[in-house]
Amino acid sequence: MDPIDLLVFGPHPDDIEIGFGATVALHVAGGFRVGLCDLTRGELGSNGTIEDRLAEAEAARAVLGAEWRINFGWPDGGPYDTSEHVSDVVRLLRACRPEVVAIPYWSDRHPDHRAASKTLSRAIFTAGLRRFEQSGGLPSWLDGLPRDAAAATDAWRPRRVCHYFINDDAPVSCAIDVSEVYDKKRQALRCHTTQFLPAGDDAVSTRLTDSTFFRLIESRDMRLGALTGVAYAEGVVIREPLLRKSLFDDRGTP
Repeated sequence: MDPIDLLVFGPHPDDIEIGFGATVALHVAGGFRVGLCDLTRGELGSNGTIEDRLAEAEAARAVLGAEWRINFGWPDGGPYDTSEHVSDVVRLLRACRPEVVAIPYWSDRHPDHRAASKTLSRAIFTAGLRRFEQSGGLPSWLDGLPRDAAAATDAWRPRRVCHYFINDDAPVSCAIDVSEVYDKKRQALRCHTTQFLPAGDDAVSTRLTDSTFFRLIESRDMRLGALTGVAYAEGVVIREPLLRKSLFDDRGTP
């Protein structure tokens, strides 16, 4: 696991695609190394098996072009804020040493998204504490990683933490113009067939299967695009002030 530029966390296997898929594709196209991490396998979802969801997530990763995608296997529905979960995040951050980390926005209609954001924020801060020692043995998600990466313990704090939207939105710190790669987001979302277009006698209707859900995602990205003068944009919120050289400097896009 070589150092990467951008690490994106999602609570469930389709959340990254919903809220940040085009931004992932944009940075891959720009030559940045991107890693993806799903916290849970989404086993409480009304449609699809664990195996289905993992396979769909991997197919979406290939579409977006990320270097790798791992799944922590945390229990869907929580709890999240445990010492073991914090240690998982710390271990991954110290292994791949990302410059920028993206996590879900802290206010969302889904309780898992809110809880995940809180735990990730705590863990990202903890990863920068040099006296924090990772607990327990090596977790299963580290299987196959080089020994030196799996055992990395040096403190690491990313240069920037960005919060992206899954279900909701809010005033943004900045908008990312994703117009040129937006079809990649559409393709990645279609990989999650069991969630958006389930088939079979046991398939049930959910908020995600409604035809309006895709329109809801695109309308949010189109609205932010219209507000910023482009076709499509994904927004991020950054808690820390963004430094600019002058009022005319717009080169600081994450």
